[in-house]
Amino acid sequence: MLRISASTVRDRWQLFAGALLTVTLGVALVQSAVLVLVSTGEPEIPPGTSARDAEQIREGYAGAATLLGMATPLAMFLAMFIVGSTFAFAVEQRRRELALLRMLGGSRPQLIGLLLGEAFLLGLIGSVLGMVLGVPAAWVQARLLIGIGLLPDGFSPGWSNSVLVLSPGVGITVAVCGVLAASYRSARVRPLDALRNTPRAARVMTAGRWLTGLSSLALTLLLIAAGNGTDLLLTLMVGMGISIVGSVALSALSPLAVPLVGRLLGTVLRTGVLGELAQANLRDAVRRSASTAAPVIVLVGLLVGLTGTLNSLARATGADLERITVAELVVTSDGAAAARIPHIPGVALASPQSQVEMAVTARYREEQRTYRQTHHSGIIAVDGTAYRRAHRLTPTSGTLDDLRGRTIVIGPGLAGEGILRGSVTARIGDEKVKLRTVARLPEVLENRSANFLVPRDLVPAAILAEAPTETMVQVAPGTSARAVADRIRAAGIGDVRTTAQWADARVEDEQRGTMGIMAVLMGMSGLYAAIAVINAVVIAAAERRTEFAVARATGLSRGQVVRMATIESTAVTVIGLFLGSLVAAAALAGFQQGGILAVPWTLLALLIVASLAVTAGAGALTTLAMTKPSATALVTARE
Repeated sequence: MLRISASTVRDRWQLFAGALLTVTLGVALVQSAVLVLVSTGEPEIPPGTSARDAEQIREGYAGAATLLGMATPLAMFLAMFIVGSTFAFAVEQRRRELALLRMLGGSRPQLIGLLLGEAFLLGLIGSVLGMVLGVPAAWVQARLLIGIGLLPDGFSPGWSNSVLVLSPGVGITVAVCGVLAASYRSARVRPLDALRNTPRAARVMTAGRWLTGLSSLALTLLLIAAGNGTDLLLTLMVGMGISIVGSVALSALSPLAVPLVGRLLGTVLRTGVLGELAQANLRDAVRRSASTAAPVIVLVGLLVGLTGTLNSLARATGADLERITVAELVVTSDGAAAARIPHIPGVALASPQSQVEMAVTARYREEQRTYRQTHHSGIIAVDGTAYRRAHRLTPTSGTLDDLRGRTIVIGPGLAGEGILRGSVTARIGDEKVKLRTVARLPEVLENRSANFLVPRDLVPAAILAEAPTETMVQVAPGTSARAVADRIRAAGIGDVRTTAQWADARVEDEQRGTMGIMAVLMGMSGLYAAIAVINAVVIAAAERRTEFAVARATGLSRGQVVRMATIESTAVTVIGLFLGSLVAAAALAGFQQGGILAVPWTLLALLIVASLAVTAGAGALTTLAMTKPSATALVTARE
């Protein structure tokens, strides 16, 4: 059967071009991610790097590994989904060919073996091409991670022989798993279908579709109900889950959903003859319509849902920063300049927060195990009383008023960690001291919040003078914050922003890495969806030569046939966009309660324009190619 599979792939390569390209891209993305991950396993710290900078480099490597670990499974899911939908549609279009094999004596297991053999060959070819493409793709991923600040400038991905086994395994697995359901469905083709000029329409909603669609829909409804609480972390996780599961549900149920929504478009489509014909095709060619709409549903549901979820989290983080900060202005400067702020007219309170170069070693307990860990970053020197007045943070234990002398406070960044009570060891320059823990602050939403707070009188004045410092400024009652900001700028102290501007800038900087990876996912998802949509349109149009010829023979011009097909493709895309938007709306519904909902309108508009352009363009060009031969010759010809 493998020889027949190879012959089919060679002779009917147009059917498999989209699946082959998808497997190639999937293998290249996975391989490049693995090469970068392997290279980040042991960070290379340049000689002479300070301990704090070395820790930040290690954190950047860990962040890069985390983001690549998130992107890779999503790429696998998209690749398997696109390959599966492509093969399912291709199998249906080859129904008469498969029935002829059954009539010639082919058994059901042999038909399954034929299609699995085709998938194996596609996976193998796609793996080879993907391995070649994966080498420059690894360089591109590394450049991206360097650009968003997660990896240092000198980083370069290396080579690992493990990808020689991994890449073919990924490509063949994606192809075979994607075609598995379609191959079992093909085994139910009846031999008599080979004698029909028009193959008997198959049941579109198979048992597998019902099971996948209804189970995913039920899980989506459960997630929607669970996401109506007030816990932001739960809402975030639920929103991401709905984006994925909801997209799967509506794509599986698209043979039901697309015709149903298509009826709502009837009033628009029935304004002309071409519109009525397009609506009839939309209603009758359910599998073709569903195959075109499904990738659009997944694209919009995933991208708008995930991006909106992350944007809403960013807005919540900014709102939380504004809530806990009791100040009108934030001044960024060095420690020496910050010492001049209290003398500016109109300043009622100045609470400086300096990032100091020191190391803190604390003891942790985790699952009956005690260990020590040294921190070099996130150590902030503050005045305890001023910090308390400038922040709405109630310590979970102790008080900030005791932060003086050889003491320390566990900051929000480590509030959820298992640091043991008692004392920690600090190294300031060449001096090593014991610091008593006097308070613990609660967790906040910001990921880069302070790990430890130390009193300013503990740090040598020379270190404080050069330390990067943010000063929270409260203006005196009756004084204009803008006037105070102008005076600070005139004094040349540093950069002055309102609290809202400062919070937005911190959140934007924190989200830069995540949004960089999201940009890659958007491009990858868009490319996958475009491949799937174009593939579905091309395969369908190739089987509609006679249908287009009959339409022309009954009085329609070639231009009218092209417009009819374009209207049909556009209508299917609009339905896919609508259903995908429903998934995204469900994913983002939980963020409405706190007023932190951030809908990515620009992204949604871009997806709408791009989807309509791709489907309409593919439909028009393919129909032009299919209507080039004489209509009379096609109508009278027998296959």
